[in-house]
Amino acid sequence: MQAVTMYTTAVCPYCIRAKQILTARGVESINEIRVDAQPHERLRMMEITGRRTVPQIFIGDTHVGGCDDLMALDSRGGLVALLNGAT
Repeated sequence: MQAVTMYTTAVCPYCIRAKQILTARGVESINEIRVDAQPHERLRMMEITGRRTVPQIFIGDTHVGGCDDLMALDSRGGLVALLNGAT
């Protein structure tokens, strides 16, 4: 399974939902980068993604986007494939 990295904050309901979806699809470990605890990481996230909001989710080297993007990918059947390394 590909590595999952997620930029988050502690109280973000969308971050919590995204983690629930990923866990339900078999993800056992998420590299969580808390931008509320590490403000410099928000700047890095914005440089990489062009977005200001959390969550910002990466599966392997692929930037999935936010929670809505993750849910859309899952509803199209692409999330499990991406987690398993399909491009």
